Amino acid sequence: MNNGINISSGKKGIFKRMLESIKQIPLEHKSFGKQIFMLAKNDLIKTYKGAVIGPFWAVMKPLFQLFVYWFAFTVAMNRSPAYGGVPFFVFAMVGFLPWCFMSDCVSRGSKCIRDNRQFVNKISFPVSTIPTYTTLSKFYVHIFLFVLAYIYLLCAGYRPSIYHIQIIGYSGLMFMFFLALTWSLAPMCAFSKDLESFITTIMSGLFWLSGVCFDSYHIKNDIIRKMLLFNPMTYFSNGYRKALIYDQWFFQGYYRPEYENIIFICEFVLIIILGVFNYNRLRKRLPDVL
Repeated sequence: MNNGINISSGKKGIFKRMLESIKQIPLEHKSFGKQIFMLAKNDLIKTYKGAVIGPFWAVMKPLFQLFVYWFAFTVAMNRSPAYGGVPFFVFAMVGFLPWCFMSDCVSRGSKCIRDNRQFVNKISFPVSTIPTYTTLSKFYVHIFLFVLAYIYLLCAGYRPSIYHIQIIGYSGLMFMFFLALTWSLAPMCAFSKDLESFITTIMSGLFWLSGVCFDSYHIKNDIIRKMLLFNPMTYFSNGYRKALIYDQWFFQGYYRPEYENIIFICEFVLIIILGVFNYNRLRKRLPDVL
């Protein structure tokens, strides 16, 4: 009986701490709202400090990568595929937009606490805001890239559409999803450099498994096509294409869009729970590690 009571009380204790963390994190962000935006700006400046063209390197890198993929698929391989009548360059560019943000969030966000250890030992500074302003600085770059891509689409003959308003929802969900993911990864990477190296290693391969440069809806292998529905990076790449070039709502699509949305919602809730749990479990031990 005593064991049963202890197990029950232990579960209640964990649940209670999670609820307290869920309440505490928004309060910390509310108290440090201005500082978060200021630190996001400073983080962006620090990243490109000393470069002649500064933050424009944030644009040059994805543009060069996109050129390489276009050259490889359409010139070197002597083929110019089109998806639903959409030129490959446009198809890849729109899918590449969210990928740049997601990739930076995972690779840079996972080590943001270690890189900003000077804030961890400050009692008055909430550690939960470090992933937030790091993610926000990447989101600034994403907005700038989106504006450039949208101008290109307009020049290429794509007209403004009511469907484009979905980008607000997709980008907002993308920001929140990968922020919550960073709450899990950043504290764990502060404890383990091996995990940080592992994340860096898999990111390049993950690009080819995320439907950025190919149409995941029309893969012939049914098992692989279904597996890609569980990849949130594929979800956002396809979502951007639905909104910007295919004129479809989020509940429309080629292959069971209702499954795609339900799977993402479940993953979103799970990531938030795990993010809060890991942050609450590790935050008090961070000063001793760093």
